[in-house]
Amino acid sequence: MSEPLCVHIIDDEEAVRRSIAFLLTTAGYTVQSWPCGVTFLEGVQQAEESCALLDIRMPGTDGLDVQQRMADMGVTMPVIVLTGHGDITQAVRAMRAGAVDFLEKPFDREKLLHAIETAFAQIRDAALRQDQTKSAQSQIAMLTSRERDVLAGLACGYPNKTIAYDLGISPRTVEVHRANLMTKLKVGNFADALRIAFTAGLGQDSEWQQIISLHRTV
Repeated sequence: MSEPLCVHIIDDEEAVRRSIAFLLTTAGYTVQSWPCGVTFLEGVQQAEESCALLDIRMPGTDGLDVQQRMADMGVTMPVIVLTGHGDITQAVRAMRAGAVDFLEKPFDREKLLHAIETAFAQIRDAALRQDQTKSAQSQIAMLTSRERDVLAGLACGYPNKTIAYDLGISPRTVEVHRANLMTKLKVGNFADALRIAFTAGLGQDSEWQQIISLHRTV
């Protein structure tokens, strides 16, 4: 049985913390409450499935400072900002810094639950993307260095002749490497090979320039 999802409540108002905690525990979440940003930053431990409800206005270290310090500490849990009347400017700043959503007090129960569901969906999507990236990188690792270089050039959108010229090989050799890499990647068409390449992070012009420089210095 999987552990319940955890929500951290960071708010200096005890009544607000109690109210949210009751709502969330009845909805099946586990809750950790913190009276200020400093205690949260000192006591929080990064967990795979947790999110933070962060009050934007708190004495001492405000929500925006807490959000920045979370990023500096490598605490990557998604943040939902809680705001009072007139705090829209700060909420926008928080969203630009990566907050999932913001809720104005007093907030609707369904909006709160929806925001939390969105936060945890973001975690699941990130985990899925990470798994897909690792899988694609493992497939790319089976290629020879020259096959990988050819695939990198193709992912950048370059034709065979350009790749051949940049790598100092013949267009026919590029075609051979292209056929071999498709066999190793177990794909039946070029589009699928490109999807693997993009998922693995290939297709950047800056990387292609590094590949060209390396070949020219050899």
